[in-house]
Amino acid sequence: MFRTLLGEYGGALRRVAATYEADPTLREDLFQETCLAIWKALPKFRGESTPRTFLFRIAHNRGLSHGWKEGRLPGPLDEPETVVDATPSPEAAADRSQQRARLQEAVRQLPVGARQVLTLRLEGLTFREIAEVTGLTENNVTVRASRARKALKKILESSDR
Repeated sequence: MFRTLLGEYGGALRRVAATYEADPTLREDLFQETCLAIWKALPKFRGESTPRTFLFRIAHNRGLSHGWKEGRLPGPLDEPETVVDATPSPEAAADRSQQRARLQEAVRQLPVGARQVLTLRLEGLTFREIAEVTGLTENNVTVRASRARKALKKILESSDR
């Protein structure tokens, strides 16, 4: 079960770890710590949530512990593990790379709470699942997501000038 879950959610867990750690070596350490925590917690999984929210909850908690321990702000989003478009033109690839870098920089400027909600939303979690992962109410998640989108839009617009 562990290998199956890691195969399915490993890329997303790496990206969540990247929101807590910018340094690639420390990011990999955080990912490994998260994997170990998941492996240890799996026997206690009672199915009260989906496996996906269970994993993200562990990743969220590990990331917070890491951030507090290191005294660091969350870092950039990691590169996706799979290629979405297998044959982009060089120009399209360069544009996507620049857009990704610009988005990563803008996300890094958000407060931690907004960053967490936005990152999980970008990973496809519903507001209810994000609430389960973060321990917030679904209403609070909705408000934070809305504020995060507005703040992100403002940051991106100001960088266009």
